[in-house]
Amino acid sequence: MAIYLITVLKPGSSMNSLKLNFSQLDLNQVIAFCHTQITICNTQWQQDIFEFILEWFDEKTYVQAKTSGSTGEPKSIQLEKEKMNQSAKMTGEFFNFKKGNTALLCLSPQFIAGKMMIVRALIWQMELICVKPDGHPLAILNQDIDFAAMIPLQVRNSIQKPSQLNRIKTILIGGGVLDKDVEKQVQGLNSRCCASFGMTETLSHVAIKTLNGSEKSKSYKALKNISFSLDERSCLKIDAPALLSAPIVTNDMVELKSETEFEWLGRFDNVINSAGIKLFPEQIEEKIAPFINQPFFLIGTPDKHLGDKMILLIESNDKNQSLKKEIQSKIEAYLEIYQRPREIILVSEFERTLTGKIQRKATLTGITDSTKR
Repeated sequence: MAIYLITVLKPGSSMNSLKLNFSQLDLNQVIAFCHTQITICNTQWQQDIFEFILEWFDEKTYVQAKTSGSTGEPKSIQLEKEKMNQSAKMTGEFFNFKKGNTALLCLSPQFIAGKMMIVRALIWQMELICVKPDGHPLAILNQDIDFAAMIPLQVRNSIQKPSQLNRIKTILIGGGVLDKDVEKQVQGLNSRCCASFGMTETLSHVAIKTLNGSEKSKSYKALKNISFSLDERSCLKIDAPALLSAPIVTNDMVELKSETEFEWLGRFDNVINSAGIKLFPEQIEEKIAPFINQPFFLIGTPDKHLGDKMILLIESNDKNQSLKKEIQSKIEAYLEIYQRPREIILVSEFERTLTGKIQRKATLTGITDSTKR
């Protein structure tokens, strides 16, 4: 493993950003430097960066990571460093990284996406610009960036100033589905925007879908030496020998185009079986997104006649019934009868994971519990 020196420009605890240059030097200096920075940094996000670098260079063959909690309680797992190395190399080959490229770290290194950004910068000897991992990562950006990974919320907020996003050559979007209205807006960017498919267990992404430009596609394409198949539920099975000890079966229902390409349909655990018809809420959400300005989702609830009935939950403090009627009239004119939600519920605040993903079932449970009180 190569050893790298990290240098910080404009040091001090009041910094809003860090600039880390990675070049080969002595490991002892790296360790001493990180220990020093941890003692002088007053912000947790900066300490997290240096603590991860120390963990990366310790004697263990693995690092600790947390799952996002999007499909259950977050849990701590061990990730092999050598497999993280392989993942970083595969990403760099896919996006054609070069030594000296600039990368933006705007995600917490407590989770896999942030950890892998640091590892990629180490492996490819990139200059890493680090900013606070919040909803407005480009607020203080004052230079061009070759590569950045962002969550949909960060893209949604940043798209209000396209000139800032255009300073990033390639933007990799992960951690959730990008809203269709935002996806439309990224069509006008000069930046290459891509959606990633993956999870903590696969060491970040295993497939990429280009969202804009001449290579725009509906399908996710596998990274090098990764292949896909289906299980009996039509859910995706991932075979990635360099990243996984054994193939992993997901709960993602897909249409397989080839062994290395698929189109995502939705989560198996989100599918609604209403009167014998299987409804994929994510596909219907895509259709009605232009008519709803607030965060929303569709979910099934038990019904003695239908089996499941589909309801629409909208995050809004407005309890005005006219809003419900307005939205209902718009979507009913646009959807087939069987695709229409049977009820619309306004919720003041959705349940979310630490990485900002909406927790559908937890939100519905909260509503159900409150009505029983």
